Amino acid sequence: MSDIPNPLGAFDFFGPSLEKKPKKKKGSPLKKLFPKKLAKKLFGKKFATKPRTQILAKATIETPETQGTQEAQKFPVIEKPVHKIKKPAFQITWASNKSEVKEAQRLRYKVFADEMGATLAQNSEGLDVDEFDAYCDHLLIRDHETLKVVGTYRVLPPHKAIEIGRLYSDTEFDLTRLNHLRPKMVELGRSCVHADYRSGAVIMSLWSGLAQYMQKHDYEIMLGCASIPMADGGHFAASLFNSLRNDQMAPIEIHAFPKLPLPLEKLNGGLEVEPPPLIKGYLKLGAKICSAPAWDPDFNTADLLTMLRLSEINPRYAKHFLGL
Repeated sequence: MSDIPNPLGAFDFFGPSLEKKPKKKKGSPLKKLFPKKLAKKLFGKKFATKPRTQILAKATIETPETQGTQEAQKFPVIEKPVHKIKKPAFQITWASNKSEVKEAQRLRYKVFADEMGATLAQNSEGLDVDEFDAYCDHLLIRDHETLKVVGTYRVLPPHKAIEIGRLYSDTEFDLTRLNHLRPKMVELGRSCVHADYRSGAVIMSLWSGLAQYMQKHDYEIMLGCASIPMADGGHFAASLFNSLRNDQMAPIEIHAFPKLPLPLEKLNGGLEVEPPPLIKGYLKLGAKICSAPAWDPDFNTADLLTMLRLSEINPRYAKHFLGL
């Protein structure tokens, strides 16, 4: 299984923060001409956040004629604001050695096994390890202050998929109809964020790192298993799949077929449900669902094969991830 339900935490990065915001009440003409954020950019933080009387320096200019008199107060000196370079909260890096890969594997184990109860292979070091890790590139998001790895994705590029002989998704789906796409397709998996860092800033960093990777290597398609929890026996998963619109499904010619399909006909598929944040985010970006749900017994999830083409990213979000 590539992703498990809600591995990025209880937030909706693709929700109201990037939608059209309601109009604010009209302020003064000056505020309209110089909004606070714009003022900060143009004139520095002091200008935008402090009144004029606090901006003026305590020191004054004195001339021989005014020395020691109140006239000197007519010539206040304005202090130059001290601009501190604001460091980004998170670092976007890629693992360059086994030790850094272990940092990602340790976070994955903490989230998947300890927090979410997945059945993973026993490991004395508390790592989530499988045979695909050695062939993948591992994206790491670090806290800038502590340098702790707080978010990760693993990426299997096409030439490494050839070396290992398959994608992870091949273990859950018949991907025959996607074979012609493999040369330009990378597989994403094992995405997770530390419980203390589940915010829009982290998912933004993860997606920025992935976008840079795709552009650098001239890849076009991202593929992965997006998962739905099955704590209720699968009714939620069946209802979510049934609620997908036609425009959220991939064309039939690139559909995949579950090797262990979820028995939709035996489940209540008519519930009103909301997609988990990760799947909701993928769909808003422009991703397409390529399959009916497959059952992953190790994680007790229903997995949907999900595909995102860079050329089909929703223009509303393209500038955030591709700089367009």
